[in-house]
Amino acid sequence: MLAERGSDSGVLPSSLKVCRLETMILTFTAWRVESLCPQIGWIEIDPDVLWLQFVAVIKESVKAAEIEMTQIVGLGISTQRATFITWNKKTGNHFHNFICWQDLRATELVKSWNSSLIMKLIHSSCRMLHFFTRSKRFLAASLLTFTTQHVSLRLAWILQNLVEVQKAIEEENCCFGTVDTWLLHKLTKGSAYATDFSNASTTGLFDPYEMCWSSFITSLLSIPLSLLPPVRDTSFNFGSVDEEIFGVPIPIMALVADQQAAMFGECCFQTGDVKLTMGTGTFLDINTGNSPQQNIGELFTDAAETEKMAKSLEDSEGVYFVPCFSGLQAPLNDPCACASFMGLKPSTSKHHLVRAILESIAFRNKQLYEVMQKEIHIPVRKIRADGGVCKNSFVMQMTSDLINENIDRPMHLDMSCLGAASLAGLAVGFWTDKEELKKLRRSEVVFKPQKKWQDYEVSMERWVRAVRRSMHWYNEA
Repeated sequence: MLAERGSDSGVLPSSLKVCRLETMILTFTAWRVESLCPQIGWIEIDPDVLWLQFVAVIKESVKAAEIEMTQIVGLGISTQRATFITWNKKTGNHFHNFICWQDLRATELVKSWNSSLIMKLIHSSCRMLHFFTRSKRFLAASLLTFTTQHVSLRLAWILQNLVEVQKAIEEENCCFGTVDTWLLHKLTKGSAYATDFSNASTTGLFDPYEMCWSSFITSLLSIPLSLLPPVRDTSFNFGSVDEEIFGVPIPIMALVADQQAAMFGECCFQTGDVKLTMGTGTFLDINTGNSPQQNIGELFTDAAETEKMAKSLEDSEGVYFVPCFSGLQAPLNDPCACASFMGLKPSTSKHHLVRAILESIAFRNKQLYEVMQKEIHIPVRKIRADGGVCKNSFVMQMTSDLINENIDRPMHLDMSCLGAASLAGLAVGFWTDKEELKKLRRSEVVFKPQKKWQDYEVSMERWVRAVRRSMHWYNEA
């Protein structure tokens, strides 16, 4: 996302800032990156295609905003989390495609590590150390488990299976990075190599208590610390885009992971502010202030404009949908679960199927919200939602009922781009402070609870039963 300066006398007024930003965000979100599936459970992105699309999107966004590249005062980059790549330090050539966060190739490694004697010893010793020291760091270590969503074991899989990566590491000629790091490398033609805290924290290799790469986990998994990029502040001068790419050397002022970017874009600046994103997945995040807390998992689903179909029925007539196209995340954490419909009968229509899908999203939101309340002891201050699924008022209202909270839906739903722009804009003085950003955010509607969550209790209990019956499917097949 780009921060733009006026061509004549300094900075644009707030109304024009919003107008121009929305034009550029809409252009960005019109592009979709194709996922590759070379084997069952493997999900990749072609880095060369991604790079070409990235450059084209920036050029088209600037054109759509009717400005010149010379007016851009800063670039903020919001990227998909926990997707990574390795490349040759000397040539810049990548050793493999991006390995996406949904990729399941490390499933067996995850199972093996989580059930290993080493992990049991780590858990028991850290519980004992926590008992004597009351250190939250030891408490967190006593709960440590690996998942396929972490970069950690997917990177370990690459190191174990790709000979050219092993050789490059031995020759100290291998670079590793999440999408932000690789784009930074490409934009600066290799002169800059770094990541930010938001992206580093989602790899499973980062220590949030020491705010650095974890020497313990990297040593445990035989991942060289020298392979990992330096970690900088999210809002930071990372260097400038090489002049040959866009014709001018644009400063790169922010790297940020998409969910953290969306949270910043929603102006969730105070402890207790909650951001609920419903797009390619469901992501529930709370501002915990300066205290590291347990992470919340993710959901995978896709929803179209189905609100009228769902509202045309009283209920789903006993049909339940389990939305786990890439396994189940927290709190169940089963990569072998399957997506499924249950309770189908002769009278089931497509309307029932649609309503069951939408209800599953709301039930999942309730489940995540309960986990957050249980694990993170911070009073919820306000909830702001974003993502494509938020356009569906049926899901929004049912979620509000289930969690018994107001949910604010903004005018613009793609908050990760706005968050990246806000961070870059603050870094170069385009906006003076966060209070100015709050004034720019516009709410479309606030959903308030209309029913008690107990009205859905029986249906949710049956949905939970359906979820459990879908678990461990690929183990048993």
